Amino acid sequence: MFNETYKLSNGLEIPKLGLGTWLIKDEQASQAVRDAVFIGYRHIDTAQAYMNEASVGEGIRSCGVAREELFITTKVAAEVKNYDAVTQSINESLAKMGLDYIDLLIIHSPQPWKEFRAENRYFEENKVAWKAMEEAYKTGKVKAIGLSNFLQDDVENILASCEIKPMVNQILAHVSNTPLELIEFCQKNDILVEAYSPIAHGAVLDHAEVKVVADKYGVSVAQLCLRYDIQLGLVVIPKTANPDHMRINAELDFVISDADMETLKNVDHIQNYGEHSFFPVFGGTLK
Repeated sequence: MFNETYKLSNGLEIPKLGLGTWLIKDEQASQAVRDAVFIGYRHIDTAQAYMNEASVGEGIRSCGVAREELFITTKVAAEVKNYDAVTQSINESLAKMGLDYIDLLIIHSPQPWKEFRAENRYFEENKVAWKAMEEAYKTGKVKAIGLSNFLQDDVENILASCEIKPMVNQILAHVSNTPLELIEFCQKNDILVEAYSPIAHGAVLDHAEVKVVADKYGVSVAQLCLRYDIQLGLVVIPKTANPDHMRINAELDFVISDADMETLKNVDHIQNYGEHSFFPVFGGTLK
């Protein structure tokens, strides 16, 4: 699995499987990165909002694998929406991580988290932020640029005026919550879709219908969910600091049948993400 990649619109290769680091504490992240790289991961995903860029960077620098063999993603904070602030935040991420370049830089959200999916869509602000992203790309600070949590009209807003097209859109996409129309739109526009929380932040693990399908293939529900997203053409970035889970998440050498893919696409929409339901991406609201 570790050798399988997709090709971005600019020709850059990105591993299909990555390690997500959301909610991994700064003091744990460097060891999680080292463990993942030792196991075989070459794709690491972090963000300014995760507050662990420094530790992730330390893990990258101390993992024993050459920098050019790794694919590193970070994200501009959702609240940063003007040219100078985006430029400064990119420089800060590079400094915190101790890296000369970032492989993929993403705008974390079209709106600040406290206004996520609210009336103000920040269309003009996102165009300005994108200009700063394009400049970082041109200067070589980043090798690819993209979006996260952007709906179709958010993406269309960028496409309408950009010089360099977004290369990815990282979104919530998992069994029981798969935005198929948005995925199809992005793919038609040569924008690779990445799936965060591909195991529904654990909320799908006890789903009886999904477990029946997983048992059919002799795999865990987590493995089934990861394979499902990959067969939709998505990058998956499951989050874990547990080396055993890292290994299991990479054991995806099976193929889900077309019929079972249809079944999984139509699993009832998940209603409750448990203790993490307050996060905006899961339908909650930050105060």
